[in-house]
Amino acid sequence: MRSFPLFLAFLALAACSEPSERSYAVDELVADKGLLAELIKNCRNNPGELRNTVNCRNAEAADGELRLEQMRRSLGG
Repeated sequence: MRSFPLFLAFLALAACSEPSERSYAVDELVADKGLLAELIKNCRNNPGELRNTVNCRNAEAADGELRLEQMRRSLGG
């Protein structure tokens, strides 16, 4: 019976916590250039807070992959 109040306390804390932002994989961002552009814009507008987030790191990696792919195509490879 003692564990029931503890369970309610954990439940209340979980209900009050902020929902986490969805994390996007590099492949998802490469496929969705609009989402990639939005994430990069947000990350570059607030680098102090967002630089080390998963989405910003993945957006930079996806942007790098797209740039390399574009260079390969322009060089005929």
